[in-house]
Amino acid sequence: MAKAGGLGDVVGALPKYQSKMGDHAMVVMPMYKTSFLEKNDWEVQYKGKSNLGTWFFDYTIIKEKTGKLGYDLFLVDINGLLDRPKIYGYPDDTDRFIGFQVAVINWLLHWAHLPDVVHCHDHQAGLIPFMMRHCLDYRKLQNIKTVLTIHNAQYHGSMSWDKSILIPSWDTWKKGLLEWNNCINPLATAIKCADRVTTVSKNYMLQLTHQSNGLEPLFELEQSKCVGILNGIDNEFWDPSTDPMVPFHYSFENVIEGKQKNKAAICAKYNLDINKPLIIFIGRLVDEKAADVLPGAIQHALDKTNCGANFFIIGSGDTAVESALNYLVQLYPGNYNTWIGYDEKIGHEAYAAADFLLMPSRVEPCGLNQMYSLRYGTIPMVRDTGGLHDTVVDMGDPDGFGIRFIHANEADIVHAIERAILVYSDKKQMTKMIQHAMQIDHSWESVVDEYKNVYESIV
Repeated sequence: MAKAGGLGDVVGALPKYQSKMGDHAMVVMPMYKTSFLEKNDWEVQYKGKSNLGTWFFDYTIIKEKTGKLGYDLFLVDINGLLDRPKIYGYPDDTDRFIGFQVAVINWLLHWAHLPDVVHCHDHQAGLIPFMMRHCLDYRKLQNIKTVLTIHNAQYHGSMSWDKSILIPSWDTWKKGLLEWNNCINPLATAIKCADRVTTVSKNYMLQLTHQSNGLEPLFELEQSKCVGILNGIDNEFWDPSTDPMVPFHYSFENVIEGKQKNKAAICAKYNLDINKPLIIFIGRLVDEKAADVLPGAIQHALDKTNCGANFFIIGSGDTAVESALNYLVQLYPGNYNTWIGYDEKIGHEAYAAADFLLMPSRVEPCGLNQMYSLRYGTIPMVRDTGGLHDTVVDMGDPDGFGIRFIHANEADIVHAIERAILVYSDKKQMTKMIQHAMQIDHSWESVVDEYKNVYESIV
């Protein structure tokens, strides 16, 4: 329906596997104007009225008719506010997400059977635990338990106090629950008010006490209700033996032959050398992903190794980084190419074809790309941070199957590339790592019970 990162992956998959385990999980999100909205059938579930300060609005809750996603999907339509193609990036995002949250809670008031748990994700839903408990009109909901999952603590959704009039009438004695650093901070509010707080890897939860963009003291204070749960991946969707986006299917039994066929296809398509290791990067070209370091590191590595590897970069973001990456195509024809943009099919083709996936992230709460790469027998090369620390063991350690490095800088990335080229030349070791990678289970089935344990601890 809409995806801008790991939050989309999790909200799209977790309820599917919760439903398979016998729980009744449903998803509610804004009605963005995407192709999924236009191509599927919907029915009106509820119509209501509410307000943001002095602006009164109508809202409509629609439901996807077929349950094709494996759970009930509800969308909130507020005409002119939510029905836009982009998820965020508008000057009135604050009003948009407050309006969404108000509509959701207003709708909840009219349910015949209230839910046991309302599970909120990131700051865009961060005011819900506060409003359910402390807004005067919503006292019927104050005993429902709430869980907050943080996908990226760098973004808080902070707003000035003049926006407080948009929050439905609330107990002003509770002002301190909204405040952080002289602003209304929805992420901080959710951390204070939710019954449990989870994030998407154990190591990232530890990091938040010293790296959370100003919320470090709050995480120290609230750590007793915080837990890290590593994300899973949807093994049915990410399966090289059935993936409709991959030209040549393969499994554990024929992974070497299968990957070689896919590599041949992508090398022919993008003018790369099939005889050299193929290193890919898939992701947003932003500082968090250390994308600014990529052009220099790749150029340095290609020069230092006499073009000993191929690089294929897939992503978009900072225009200066895009330009620098595109410029390298002229310098290293036959060993380097880019795809500036996002294309799901090309991403799947790249996972199936590549020998290595490079993730030099400065911040990576969980990381899913490295899990996808393992599923496809592609060796992850990752900076040792967040969920990358939890999911990748360096090949120099016992039972290692990946490459880890410490710093998100050119020197460490180049050294990791040199190690990749070296291990690629050792076919026996490379095959052993690939086969190990493909046997690692990061499926949602392996972690969904951890969420159930969180719910049961509060209900």
